[in-house]
Amino acid sequence: MSNKLNYTKGQNVIIENNVMIGKNSILGHNVIIHKDTIIGKGVRIDDNAVIGKFPMLSKNSATTKKQDLKPCKIGDGSVIGTGAIVYRGAVIKKDVFIADLASIREDVVIGERTIIGKGTTIENKVSIGKFCKIQANVQIVPYSVIEDYVFISPGVITSNDKYAGRTKKRFKEYKGVTLKKGARLGVASVILPGVVIGKDAMVGGGSVVTKNVPSQKIFIGIPAKELKEVPKEQRLENQ
Repeated sequence: MSNKLNYTKGQNVIIENNVMIGKNSILGHNVIIHKDTIIGKGVRIDDNAVIGKFPMLSKNSATTKKQDLKPCKIGDGSVIGTGAIVYRGAVIKKDVFIADLASIREDVVIGERTIIGKGTTIENKVSIGKFCKIQANVQIVPYSVIEDYVFISPGVITSNDKYAGRTKKRFKEYKGVTLKKGARLGVASVILPGVVIGKDAMVGGGSVVTKNVPSQKIFIGIPAKELKEVPKEQRLENQ
């Protein structure tokens, strides 16, 4: 059960059964904490955020299945912005920043000190490493892997269905994107299903990436093609 002596809350807060809330946490007005959720110490959850929500299931859902989900966990020192939704089954490590209106689906893990920008959606079955910066209005599709120190600019779109909703074959071939350690994506770039962006690689703004990008290479254009190597001073090893 939640310990009301160790945290503060605003008006109209709803806390369901078997919730654990660490000391010195702050809950804003109209926050909803669903059952079994585990919230660490010193967590800030702003107005109208929803934590531990069960996913909705459409009869036509392709990647959302009825399943038993472990409780949502929010790590020590994390911040959840106004109107953000973090689903049951999500694991948020310590000192993560999730901005206003972001959505974090079930079966998502976000590593420590990662930033999720305003209005960004992290779909189900996604792994995100530590010290990543995912900026505003980004869409990360199911089955994606984002390693440590990845930088994603605003408006980036990823995809996982090369059949665009047609044929039964697609159900067996959904494949998200993989962003290796230190990869960077420019503003409004589009990454197609199954593409791997290599370690320390860079994709230019507005590019459409249809094939794998080798490590430490810069790709730009539609479709994206190799431009040059990433300058040594920009490589992760030199930061």
